[in-house]
Amino acid sequence: MAAIDANCEYLGIRRLQLMENAGAAVANAVKEKIASGKIAVVAGRGNNGGDAFVAARHLGNYDTTVILIGAKEDIRTQEARHNWEALERMSLPLVQVTDSTMLDRSLIMNADIIIDGIFGTGVRGRIHEPESTAIDLINGSEAFVISADVPSGFDPDGGELDKSVQADLTLTFHKMKVGLLSRDAGKYTGEVQVVDIGIPREAEYFIGPGDIKPFLVRPPSSHKGDAGRVLVIGGGAFSGAPALAALGALRAGADIATVAAPENVSDIIASFSPNLIVRPLSGDRLSEEDIPVVSELIKKHDVIVMGMGLGTSDRTLAAVKKIIPLCRKAVVDADALVPGLFPAGNKNIIVTPHAGEMRRLSGTDVPEDEKEKAGFIMDFAQKNQVTVLLKGAIDMISDGTGVRANRTGNAGMTVGGTGDVLAGLTGALFAKHGAFESAGAAAFINGAAGDLAFEEFGYGLLATDVIDYIPKVMHERDTG
Repeated sequence: MAAIDANCEYLGIRRLQLMENAGAAVANAVKEKIASGKIAVVAGRGNNGGDAFVAARHLGNYDTTVILIGAKEDIRTQEARHNWEALERMSLPLVQVTDSTMLDRSLIMNADIIIDGIFGTGVRGRIHEPESTAIDLINGSEAFVISADVPSGFDPDGGELDKSVQADLTLTFHKMKVGLLSRDAGKYTGEVQVVDIGIPREAEYFIGPGDIKPFLVRPPSSHKGDAGRVLVIGGGAFSGAPALAALGALRAGADIATVAAPENVSDIIASFSPNLIVRPLSGDRLSEEDIPVVSELIKKHDVIVMGMGLGTSDRTLAAVKKIIPLCRKAVVDADALVPGLFPAGNKNIIVTPHAGEMRRLSGTDVPEDEKEKAGFIMDFAQKNQVTVLLKGAIDMISDGTGVRANRTGNAGMTVGGTGDVLAGLTGALFAKHGAFESAGAAAFINGAAGDLAFEEFGYGLLATDVIDYIPKVMHERDTG
């Protein structure tokens, strides 16, 4: 839901509007239950509290009291703060509780309906004071309890919980949460209703800033290599492509990028940047003779990115077919996209073809119609046990169970090398995350970096310009 909220903002649908819709839905549930009476709104300092503030504003004709668990200065989001300030301009009683001893039991115990907006979907672990006492008081009351989104303290993923509000009615927003369907959920949720708050299909179908946020978090205790070791196997026929992939991986946050390349291009690749580790292979093309060296390198890396600049000689393709099954995780691109290679006995594979390469892999043309194309790649992904990132004016991603699309990018990115950058970027994200999520996030980041490069260079942009803008895209999404 956090990702969907961010994607809505990216589409121009403000979080404030979603909060207004959510809070109004909660208020309507109260109005359907009783025509008058005492309403206690128990709200936290996050967006769930903001939903509750909106509900309180819509219930101004009732005997409504708002109990903020915490101080107003500590309200965490701009949207929730906006709605608290709106309440301050009204005549509703507002109470701030910064210590459990400040809780007025009578406000909760004498209520006809309690609106629970203390915690939303982000809470995990132990519940601290004064929230813990507030939950106890809600559960000890005789009031009808309505929880906004999920009961406070309940894990929406169905995990273990410390304590939770026991609601009579849970209004969960947009879609059912997995945990609400778990076997023991009913004693906490009561009746569950899914409420439409105006989130469009596009916020889930198209990749957006919300989808890349999980890739921006790194523990402060991280050591070298913890953020991913990427092995690029490429070159021989060409030298620039594997270098671009490796530099893309580094700019996307990988700690180490190693390039294994035939001896004839290894020195050239090393000359691109001192940040690259280059391991020369034998001869002028990848061959089965290189497999012993490559297999040892595979063991030392989290993910393999293979195909850029390899060429399509028979001996190279024979080596590719033997290397893929050795990989725990692999991103397969360009010349390594060999017909008949999949299924390879390893489901942790991402393939990154353009339409022509997809035709080579599948033996048939890619449909032009968007809906037909989505079904086509989902069917291919399912049958071949891979995740497909089909590059195009609109990128499409499928793991065989779902389909996402990406609209970032521009016509200037037809320049050579941008696909190599995407492959390396995908590998960096895939090193520590799932295939489907990594492929989608990589498509968005690569396209957004290309859009920034286009603003500066127009149709003269280069693949190296896209690499340079990758950190800016990821930093901006992290901070704002």
